[in-house]
Amino acid sequence: MSDSIILALIVFLILCLIVTVVAAVVYSGLFTEVNIKTGSPYIKNVTIAYKLHKGPYKDCGAAFTETVSIGPKLNTIRVSYDDSTEVPDDQCRYIIGSILSEGDEKPDEELQKLYEKFGFNVLSFPEVPLAVTTTFPSTTPLSHWLAPYRVYPELRNYIMERQLHAWPFIEINTGDLTHYMAPLSSQSGFHHTGFVVPELVTQTAAKTPVTEESLDQDRGTDISGILYPTVLIPPNSPWNCSVTVQSPTVMSAAS
Repeated sequence: MSDSIILALIVFLILCLIVTVVAAVVYSGLFTEVNIKTGSPYIKNVTIAYKLHKGPYKDCGAAFTETVSIGPKLNTIRVSYDDSTEVPDDQCRYIIGSILSEGDEKPDEELQKLYEKFGFNVLSFPEVPLAVTTTFPSTTPLSHWLAPYRVYPELRNYIMERQLHAWPFIEINTGDLTHYMAPLSSQSGFHHTGFVVPELVTQTAAKTPVTEESLDQDRGTDISGILYPTVLIPPNSPWNCSVTVQSPTVMSAAS
């Protein structure tokens, strides 16, 4: 075989490799248009099995592996509570789990018991009438690397331009698509505390002395110390698999 033929084969293989890589990147969502809108979110009220995690968002891969291994056919969910640019990485709090049921549907009892056996908690999230929403492909592992750079800047601009109050930031993966939603609060400052898991309420209440004034302000749940952001920013790391948020303020009660 002549040198020219060998060289031609090498060039052909290189071109095939380049085409394959480009096709994979495009298929993963590189040029997908990110359409942000305000409206009804993808899900209604849901019951989830979850675990609360504390630490760097980039370390969430094992948590997803665990929840998927228990219920491989279930959609996964994650909710982020802290801004990694304002809170030390080892103090960031988030939950990861699976959706057991939605709407009037009842969770599968056996599957719920299996999750509980492995240390998961079960909680119902309320229905949200309005939220800032969008979607992004979840077709390849590369999609999760691209999403922070494609989705979060668009969400940030949308929320900031309209001066919206949106919190917390939720991602739901349905297999080939990831749904992003941030429940909208009233401009008076009300926040959807129904998305704050009991463990966070307990941790916060333990750090906050109870006074008559605080009881008068909120006879229900004490959620002081929870971060209530209004806008979000791109994550610090390309491997950051959580929604990150900006401009947090500390609230003494559900305002």
